[in-house]
Amino acid sequence: QVQLVESGGGLVQAGGSLRLSCAAAGRTFSSSALGWFRQAPGKDREFVAAITRTGFYRYYADSVKGRATISRDNAKNTVYLQMNSLKPEDTAVYFCAARTNITSDAYYVRESDYHSWGQGTQVTVSS
Repeated sequence: QVQLVESGGGLVQAGGSLRLSCAAAGRTFSSSALGWFRQAPGKDREFVAAITRTGFYRYYADSVKGRATISRDNAKNTVYLQMNSLKPEDTAVYFCAARTNITSDAYYVRESDYHSWGQGTQVTVSS
């Protein structure tokens, strides 16, 4: 297990940008696949982006493809989500997640694939 804490959310105008950060505590970060999910009011949590243990492979939901970049810094035990050209429909609580102690360089897109979750950070995009 790894403890995750998100930051960087806030209120931004449509068309703006935000960089979300997720800091991890624990010694398994470098052997973890990581993901970002979001949950809008009244909706189920949905996948946003994923990155493999090495950072070599990344995968995005169609809704954010071309506007989002997921990255990781294993030296800082941190995963990032850069969001550009934000839209009001991007308004949600954003969660990072980790699947720990893996040996393959795979990414994961289902909530059930992940072992650890952060508490979330609110992103609100005004029109």
